[in-house]
Amino acid sequence: MKKLILFISALFLLTQCGQPAKKSDRISIVCTTSMVADAVKNLMPKSVEVISLMGPGVDPHLYKATQGDLERLQEADVVVYSGLHLEGKMGDVLEKLARIKTVINLSDGVPREQLLHPPGNVEGHDPHIWFDLTLWAKGVAHVKTELAKKYPSWQEDLDANYFAFEQSLLATHNWAITKMDSIPPQHRTLVTAHDAFSYFGRAYHLNVLGLQGISTVSEFGLKDISELVNTIVAEKIPAVFVESSVPKKSIEAVIEGCRSKGHHVVLGGQLYSDALGEEGSATESLNGAFRANVNTIFNGLAKNKSKNNDE
Repeated sequence: MKKLILFISALFLLTQCGQPAKKSDRISIVCTTSMVADAVKNLMPKSVEVISLMGPGVDPHLYKATQGDLERLQEADVVVYSGLHLEGKMGDVLEKLARIKTVINLSDGVPREQLLHPPGNVEGHDPHIWFDLTLWAKGVAHVKTELAKKYPSWQEDLDANYFAFEQSLLATHNWAITKMDSIPPQHRTLVTAHDAFSYFGRAYHLNVLGLQGISTVSEFGLKDISELVNTIVAEKIPAVFVESSVPKKSIEAVIEGCRSKGHHVVLGGQLYSDALGEEGSATESLNGAFRANVNTIFNGLAKNKSKNNDE
């Protein structure tokens, strides 16, 4: 917290004194998450430097800005973030940055009536919008529009790049619907460590259960584990899934709880939730990570169903 206070104080001074000189003439766009950086990379020319503050396996809900982040944000020409309080601990920082440079909130492009609310919270919104690729495309369209205002000479290129990216997202979206619909309806329940997949469930026709709420800041206890175990046993759910940005202990406790009740539930695999995969891998892009998730979910729920049907 002390670092964050210093960070915000430094940014306030920047609003009074102006921005320091950049180290390079190359245009630099700093993004909070790897999903946002992937979108911006697909929009902008390759000559533009696109930086993601949060790398593979990083949980944006818990992320704390560092001194290195301060330097990158100071030097950035544009800052792009996901929004809807996904970057919870950076909210004040991003607000102050908007006073001195172009700061784009991707979620501003998503119609509010299409957003989901966390259970029991009619004011807040679920920030995991990239799990419905049609919503994500709308958010990226907003980023494209704002970048065109900043760089009007690139309008034509931005439009063309957006169209190509949108088509790739829609192709993955339609493929995912077909794949998930091939799982028998009684086995379309996705159990994960935290409630990041509600948009995915709505778009691709699955029931979704998370041990924690929409943010990993929320805590869970023995009661939460017990209730989830009882549901899994009652519905004979064949598999549960861990997430790349969330510790495995919570789901491992659920698996043990199910086994103690005589239900053999398997670990269906690892899903990419709040961060993409390693650079250079097939999952470093949203399309790649999304397809990997769909295949992992399909294999966990469809291929393990017969074992538990016989119990």
